[in-house]
Amino acid sequence: MHENIEAPDVTPTERQLALVATGRGHGDILRLMSPSDLGEHLKPFVFLDLFAGDMRLMQEAMPIHPHSGIATVTVFTDGDVCFDDPQAGSGRLDYGGVEWMRAGGGVWHGKELSAGESATIQGFQLWIALPPELENGPVESQYIEAREVPAAGPARVILGKYEGATSPVRAPDGIVYLLVRLGAGERWTFTPPAGHTVGWLAVAKGELRLGQVVQPGQIAVFEEGREPIALEAGLDGSSLVIGTAEPHDHPLHLGYYSVHTSAAALEAGERRIAEIGERLSETGDRRTTTGTIPVYR
Repeated sequence: MHENIEAPDVTPTERQLALVATGRGHGDILRLMSPSDLGEHLKPFVFLDLFAGDMRLMQEAMPIHPHSGIATVTVFTDGDVCFDDPQAGSGRLDYGGVEWMRAGGGVWHGKELSAGESATIQGFQLWIALPPELENGPVESQYIEAREVPAAGPARVILGKYEGATSPVRAPDGIVYLLVRLGAGERWTFTPPAGHTVGWLAVAKGELRLGQVVQPGQIAVFEEGREPIALEAGLDGSSLVIGTAEPHDHPLHLGYYSVHTSAAALEAGERRIAEIGERLSETGDRRTTTGTIPVYR
């Protein structure tokens, strides 16, 4: 489980830390948040992995698997990968590039990205719990190349709107998710939008100072509030993601790969997943010439 480290007091005018937690690792993936632990307190953010390694090996190891009730957001902090989908086009994702998949009522995926030119990659995969009107709705995939992701100061706006920049990802309202790169010793203050009382960040590279040092592979959770979040990078700079949102005022009903707002919605999502899985098993080889297997819906 997570190793919790008590946070000291910080300046009262800034958002205070509730805890800093170190994720648990298995292979190339470090699990920072799950729906059954921190996700319960940070919903609509319910799951977060920091992954790193050889994309060729990771693609081989990742099985095709289902989801429902959530959206997955994959953003890259180092290296590059390729996407190739008849419905979404083809291209390359590197630093700041985003894969958005709204699983909605049911989808199978896991091999829609292939290795690019880099020897290794690093990035975050985040799950968002969808609201009732979307959790059993249509599936949607978007692949947003880095040049199409707007910047606001040192931040790339992955989801939502911040300082006049709007992400092209068609995410639900009430969520902001940023990828931030700070230079050595650089300071930056993030002011959450009105109503965003849920807040957290996770570090990919370099130390970050928040009244205490947050290391790569750790997640920092903030007390509920509306105060700004002041960041200072260490001597080697820092790369991180930060998320804030309006609270997700619904319970979490959990399947193995699914998160829904009610038992009935979960049952519908898992039933749909099973139906899609039966069709998938009959389709045969769907691999593209570049080695990807497109999302199946």
